[in-house]
Amino acid sequence: MLRPLLLNSRRSFVSEVSSILTAQEKHEFVRRILSAKRASGLSFDDIANRCQLSNVYCAQLFYNQAQLSGSTATKLKLAVPQLQESDLLEMQKVPMRLPATEQLQDPTIYRFQEVVLLYGQSLKAVMAEKFGDGIMSAIDFQITMEEAFGNGGEKRVLVKLNGKFLPHLEQANR
Repeated sequence: MLRPLLLNSRRSFVSEVSSILTAQEKHEFVRRILSAKRASGLSFDDIANRCQLSNVYCAQLFYNQAQLSGSTATKLKLAVPQLQESDLLEMQKVPMRLPATEQLQDPTIYRFQEVVLLYGQSLKAVMAEKFGDGIMSAIDFQITMEEAFGNGGEKRVLVKLNGKFLPHLEQANR
């Protein structure tokens, strides 16, 4: 029988900040929880389906870039039984979202940056026409990745970004 993994049973997410503070500590933690994932034999899609999450958010959890809710912790432990309870508790804390600068050299990650650099100005212009002056939230946000096929039957990558529109407001004295 699994014990409840919530650090604070009154909240879905806890407000305690992660004890992982350095890039080295994060690297070791991520390596350990990814090892548990590999031992499960499940893909991010498989785990996401079992936990009722998007596949990208599931991957964020394993790279310690997102916070695990208490209700999802129980599902995650069932999907990946090799995860240690101490790791699940750490995953429920507010993570230090430290990007490793060497990751920016990875061709796949660099191509995502390139997409924003090449299309960013046009995306902003279309967004302004449709919504007005504002931004797309990366907090109230969902991202998924799916396999698609082109007209010639070639494999294609379909990335869906779904973020809340946040208008810029006039800053008036009140």
